[in-house]
Amino acid sequence: MALAPFVIYTFLGLGIPTIAIVWAAFHTQQGQVTFANMHAALQGSYLLGFENSIKLALLTSIVPGVLGVFLAYAIETSRSTVLKRVVGTASGVLANFGGVNLTFMFIVSLGATGVLTGWLSVIHLNPWNFGFDLYTFYGVAIVYMYFQIPLMVLVITPALGGLRASWREAAQNLGASSWRYWRYVGIPVLMPSVLGGILLLFGSAFAAYATAQTLTSGIIALSPIQIGALLDGNVIANQANVGYAIGFGMLVILSVTMILYSLVRRRASKWLR
Repeated sequence: MALAPFVIYTFLGLGIPTIAIVWAAFHTQQGQVTFANMHAALQGSYLLGFENSIKLALLTSIVPGVLGVFLAYAIETSRSTVLKRVVGTASGVLANFGGVNLTFMFIVSLGATGVLTGWLSVIHLNPWNFGFDLYTFYGVAIVYMYFQIPLMVLVITPALGGLRASWREAAQNLGASSWRYWRYVGIPVLMPSVLGGILLLFGSAFAAYATAQTLTSGIIALSPIQIGALLDGNVIANQANVGYAIGFGMLVILSVTMILYSLVRRRASKWLR
């Protein structure tokens, strides 16, 4: 009985939408069973959308994942408690700072006529003159990294705190160098948490919609943007069920991601007890 509110909330917020997506993906708008929606979702521009979404998610999970680990380690080993609190608080805020607000900030700062772009133009370092374009695939990736790196800092910090000083002292007493300590103790202990964090970043980037949509206005083929266009009906009429089929494909990918995340987190949790 104690879990009843949670079960009801989960069913209403996750179960019913999932059932609706699966049903619509394999039915026509008239209610007939069909595989045409899935076939269409895996062809042409929709297949390209999956490919671009996966590439974007990989790029904005691996790079921020690595950078986040080094940043979190530098903060965790700092003697300044004030710095730790400031970075921890800032990471919590920035990790949830996305969508229209983040897009507007980058356009104002690094757009073709942005403030930072103007300052750099004064010293002849305008990034747009060197091939930079905020409204391309890599421009979207840069914007994503703004909230992905702080998210990785939040995720990996508890694991870094789990590295006990006694382990390093024991390794040193046995004659191990710093490299051997990290090779045989530190990295193996941290790796499950690092992989778990990267998987979490992958899921976050793969499903993100608002930031890419407002930044590019849909000119880049990404699955979340294509779903929005199909369900909105302004671009292609009577293709809503294809949008649900794309959503089902994303659901499968995200489900595999979360299963892998649960497995690596279970392995990592024993070092955080």
